[in-house]
Parts: sequence; C-alpha cells; structure tokens
Amino acid sequence: MIVELFAQTDIGRVRQGNEDNLLILDLSSARAWSGSDGARPPEDLCRVEVAGEGLVLVVSDGMGGALAGDVASRMAVETVRDLLIESNTGEAENGGDETTLIDHLRHATVYANLAIHHRGQEDARYAGMGATFTGAAIADGAVDLIQVGDSRAYIIRGSEIKLATKDQSLVQQLVDVGQISEEEAETHMFRNVILQALGAQGELTPVTVRVRVRRGDMLLLCSDGLSGKLRAEDMQLILEEAGGDIVKACGGLIEEANLRGGEDNITVLLARFTGDDLPDLDSEPITVELPFMEDDTTFSGDEEDANARL
Repeated sequence: MIVELFAQTDIGRVRQGNEDNLLILDLSSARAWSGSDGARPPEDLCRVEVAGEGLVLVVSDGMGGALAGDVASRMAVETVRDLLIESNTGEAENGGDETTLIDHLRHATVYANLAIHHRGQEDARYAGMGATFTGAAIADGAVDLIQVGDSRAYIIRGSEIKLATKDQSLVQQLVDVGQISEEEAETHMFRNVILQALGAQGELTPVTVRVRVRRGDMLLLCSDGLSGKLRAEDMQLILEEAGGDIVKACGGLIEEANLRGGEDNITVLLARFTGDDLPDLDSEPITVELPFMEDDTTFSGDEEDANARL
C-alpha cells in the first residue's frame, strides 16, 4: 500500500498563537515530521510505501491559558512519536511480537495523557491544560482510528464522505439522547465543551474504530477549526474542485475555513491510498467497525516514570 500525504496547519484569523499540532510517522524508517505554521512536510514523507511496521498520522488541538495549549498538544505528538519509535525498535531487537500497531498507539496515547496530566499538576503555568487527539494507525490495508476529544477523521470514497469518528463532546451527547438535532448542535452555546481530553484526568479511555480502505480512498484528519466551519459536504466539494491534488485540497479547505471567520487554529492532514495490493474503488459503501483490542485500557505505569521520559 502506498500513501500520498500532505498536511498543513494555520493560525487562523483571530488567535495570537497556534495550539494545534500534527504528526506524520513512518515507522519503517523512523522518519517523523510535526508541522508548524506555513511549513510543508518533507518530500520523503509525502509519499510513503507502508511496510510491516506501518504509518501513524495524528492531529492534536491544545487547550489552556497562555502557551499551555501548545505545550499540551506538542507533548501529545512528541510523546506518542517517541514511544512508538521506542516500541518498534524494541520489537525489532526481540524478533517481533503479536502486538498490533493500534495497540501500541493506544498505549502511547494513554501514556501521553498521564504525562500531560502530571505536568499540569506540577507546574502552575500549565494547570488545566489538555489536548484532543485523533490518530490513524495504517497497516495491512486498514486504518485504525483512535479518538480523544473532538478533532475528527473523515473517509472519502468517490462521491461519499463519512465521518469515521464521533465527537466526545457535550452537544454530541445531547444529540445521541435526542435532546437536540445535529443542526442545532452546530450553533449550540456548549458546542466547544468536550468530555475527554489528554491531560484532563489521570485516566483515559480512548475510542477506537477500523476502516478497511480501497484503492483511491482518502483520509482527512482535522481539528475543529475546520470541522466547526465546514460541513462534510462542503469538504467534499472542495476536494472535488481540487481535482485530485491533495496539496491544493489542503490549502482550499483552510482558505474556506478562514473565509468563514477563522476564529480558531485550523489543521488539515490528507492521505490518499493507492497501490495494487488494495481492492479497486467500487460502489461498496464505507463501513466503520471495531478492531480487535487487548482487554486492558489503562496505562499501568506511574506518573514519575511518565514524566521522566519527557
């Protein structure tokens, strides 16, 4: 499987700083990139042939006063990056094991939560900081998604676009129980209240789902600076207008979010799946399923160990 990639983050039109962060990590070569405003991913990470070790993509949106949001989201991507590279190196030295990439990503995410939580407790400057986290573990013709908060992942297949994650937010909970409609949720006064974030509490329960991709499918990861401004059909229209150019598509999505106000930071990561080992694109609808996971969901280390790694 070959993955064509591009990613871009933008400060928006109102904020004084960018608290979004992102990660592209090719575990086969241990190459990694975390973008900043105006930066472009290196050419060798814009087209990745996914080998056995896999590829990891992440978008994280920080929150907190002063610089705390940036610290939280940066800790999230850097901790996950370092732990995944470490675990991958350890597997290679020990001849491999049966742990899947999504298991490793889930454990690294829970570990990052503990590290961010501990930093916020020990340093008053970062008290209460947190970060959303939406990650994709790509291997063996499938995309396993992990979700904490309200950054999102969409799958695009032909003319269909499907939200593959569910916001862990108050308004989504109200939609689920039928108290408000999805349309009302878009303008609800509590639409920015999320129920789970890295660093908010010592324990974390990430949600995971799986999508089996086909040749030509696209994955879109984004912060709520994009999804809060554009509906799925708006995104699909911009992707179609880009004519298959994912660099142009990233720019177009960010430009439109800014035209609609740009009150928040905006991060977009686009991936297109190609390669002869993937099934051809056809009329089969996009399906989201639960992957096989280990039974435990809580990191078993301690805060001192987590902080020592950073």
